[in-house]
Amino acid sequence: MLQSFLQYLDSNVTLTPGAAGNYLWATVYVVVVIVGVSLAVLSMNWIERKALAHMQVRLGPMRVGPHGLLQPFADAIKLLVKEDIMPDGADKLVFWLAPVVIVITAWTTFLVVPFGPAHAITDMNIGVLFMLGVSSLSVLGIVMAGWASNSSYPLMGSLRSSAQMISYEVAMGLAVISAILMTGLNDTGIYFHHAVASAFPGVGTLSMIGIVQAQAEQGTWFVFKFFPFGLMAFVIFAIAMVAETNRAPFDLPEAESELVAGFHTEYSGFRWSLFMLAEYSGMLAVSSIAVTLWLGGWLRPFATWHGPRITIPHYWQGGALDFASSLLPAVVLFLLALVCFVGVVRMPKIPVFRIQMLGLAAFGGLLGFIGLVLLAPPVRDRIQDIFWFTFKLAVFMYLYIWYRATFPRYRFDQLMKVGWKVLLPVALGVLIVTAIVGVLR
Repeated sequence: MLQSFLQYLDSNVTLTPGAAGNYLWATVYVVVVIVGVSLAVLSMNWIERKALAHMQVRLGPMRVGPHGLLQPFADAIKLLVKEDIMPDGADKLVFWLAPVVIVITAWTTFLVVPFGPAHAITDMNIGVLFMLGVSSLSVLGIVMAGWASNSSYPLMGSLRSSAQMISYEVAMGLAVISAILMTGLNDTGIYFHHAVASAFPGVGTLSMIGIVQAQAEQGTWFVFKFFPFGLMAFVIFAIAMVAETNRAPFDLPEAESELVAGFHTEYSGFRWSLFMLAEYSGMLAVSSIAVTLWLGGWLRPFATWHGPRITIPHYWQGGALDFASSLLPAVVLFLLALVCFVGVVRMPKIPVFRIQMLGLAAFGGLLGFIGLVLLAPPVRDRIQDIFWFTFKLAVFMYLYIWYRATFPRYRFDQLMKVGWKVLLPVALGVLIVTAIVGVLR
């Protein structure tokens, strides 16, 4: 086992662990992804509460840890020890299975998410179909939760969710087909040049890694390809993925003002937390699809341009843009550490805030130390792709928060009208025009 572990670590294999047949490293990747997604959900919970608070001119969580940093952990502990209640009339087996099904489907989609050219659990030649198919199964868990509760509000929420997800999955699928078509149409693009196109065969792919490689070889992100049709497909997918994850302004299945909490009204404690975990995991999953299909995945902006050569140590040789890009992860962490230290300086110098000051200063020091580690050449080279993928993913997650703070909730008839009468015809038109333009050029 140790030999297999070290052999893959020391090799120059550019395949994913699953494609290379190394099941030990595939298991390691699975554990890392599960832990990473869980920590991302905790972080997203804190960031959403703080961002919404600042948008509404208030502070948000402040008491548990410096600036409320430990509030998500306190909430997790509370939910774990809270009494777990099951209604007398509920179908106990289905009631228990519903949150498990939703979490499993949300996590399974990450099997083919490529954080880098070799940073994925596995690479399937039908990766896009796999992600869309598995993510759509979450509606079964929602319907199970609503039906098993034996209550009117959860049942109405689950029926709303099933109708909503089916409606928007059609437009989402057509937008995805438009992106898949572009993988085989390599004769246009904002940064197009014939030398790159001639090296890339005109064959499409459903592989998640292959789609990113197609964008690199064609010299453009698909959001800019066949402008504005690539952008239109991206916008359609971005709207549909918000409805797919039941987030505001399309959060009809969980409408607090109408249905109390929708399909999980009768759930409490740990089982309720699984629904929240699945919701945020689903947001990460569909955002990963959007980043991979239209925004170049792990590719940095202007990946085909490296800038003028500069004189630097041999392990940092390359263009000016390559050099600046290699320093960016460390710079971001240094800026976050600076924000923490500014917060320490501005904090009132009173005894009750002493622990808050020490905790925030320690957190800033930790961020600065990680930034220093990222300056080391071996670490810097291995985290470039992960950094850019995560950065793009973070932009989508912030947009979810922004939507929630900005737009009012749609009525259900408005929701269905947008899905069937607006997004579906536009997505179909974009698909047809993309195919025609690609063939003509």
